[in-house]
Amino acid sequence: MDQKRVLLIIGGGIAAYKAPELVRQLKAQGLATRCLLTAAAEQFVSPLSLASVSGDKVYENLFDLTDEAEMGHIQLSRDADMILVAPATADLIAKMAQGLANDLASTALLATDKPVMIAPAMNVRMWEHAATQRNLAQLAEDGIGIIGPDEGDMACGEFGLGRMSEPAEIAQAAKAMLAQTPARDTPLTAAKPLAGRKILVTAGPTYEPIDPVRYIANRSSGKQGYALAEALAALGANVHLVSGPTALNDPKNVTTKRVETARQMLDACTACLPVDAAIMAAAVADWRPAEAQEAKIKKTKSGLDDLKLVENPDILATLSGHASQRPQLVVGFAAETNDIENYAREKLARKKCDWIVANDVSQNSGIAGGVMGGDDNQVHILSTTQTLQWETMSKTAVAAKLAAHIADYFAATKEHE
Repeated sequence: MDQKRVLLIIGGGIAAYKAPELVRQLKAQGLATRCLLTAAAEQFVSPLSLASVSGDKVYENLFDLTDEAEMGHIQLSRDADMILVAPATADLIAKMAQGLANDLASTALLATDKPVMIAPAMNVRMWEHAATQRNLAQLAEDGIGIIGPDEGDMACGEFGLGRMSEPAEIAQAAKAMLAQTPARDTPLTAAKPLAGRKILVTAGPTYEPIDPVRYIANRSSGKQGYALAEALAALGANVHLVSGPTALNDPKNVTTKRVETARQMLDACTACLPVDAAIMAAAVADWRPAEAQEAKIKKTKSGLDDLKLVENPDILATLSGHASQRPQLVVGFAAETNDIENYAREKLARKKCDWIVANDVSQNSGIAGGVMGGDDNQVHILSTTQTLQWETMSKTAVAAKLAAHIADYFAATKEHE
């Protein structure tokens, strides 16, 4: 990494006690680290211990005139190749989302022109709060990298999502972000690893009409696909979202086309070609009525006549097997209720796509509110060469992590061209 430098901002959560180990892990990745402590963080970790492991001065006070003369809060933020916030408390996340600058940490973050990554850590109820999720969505749109949080026991005695990711994992993620970053002194606006890439995303359910009133559908909310469209756009991609019916607002900085049926979705997808990547997150209905009735079917004592169903077009297989305009990367989604990896592996082979993102949508998934319609997700990423299993996290965090995974794919591809 040619001794790239990280400014580590340590927020005031109990996970701050892990900061010395995080500094050691960053050094093990070849990254020089300078620490910045918030006032609350000093209650959990001492400046002396951080100075000892980092081999550098620890910064704490915005109004230290000596530091302002020697370095300045603007120079402090720009002298590093990236800023890492760990732990990122709900308060720090809110400040970042709103652009506040009332202490050294928030001022350095607002003044930076370098990549930023956060490792959230907080109580599960704080993590699930609508305000926190809204702030995270804003940071993802702003291009901020997000790692974690993980699920587990917390210092407050509760169990759930909110534990800071382990220091080794954070250090590896920081190194990966820096590997995608242009040379020092390049503004953040130029650090868009997916710039110039056109990416198609599908999201939501499809509605297959039975008559003018009734239809066949599923429980998909579209939240994961919409979050992914925004995360890819934040990395510079030209994103085209083809969405089935949802209650969601169009994602920012994304071209959105709304459809209802599977056949309309296929037409919209093929009209969007050529694209560099196709991310098929929509839950497309497998079947549709063979013939939709023009008038409402009336209820009778004899009951409903047999409803004949026919298969819908297979959008994922169509794009994977496109003769002349197959995207370089085709990613399918698999919503399963049991035997998740085996069914996903079979789908990967049958559809001839490059990756499958599989998740458990059963009532036994362990995710509050369920995956379909809920705000959290746990996914498996399968390809012909590897299987990744990610911890439960918000759909916003899944989207940010998957978008970074896609950016890594194209970066590696470019290196071999």
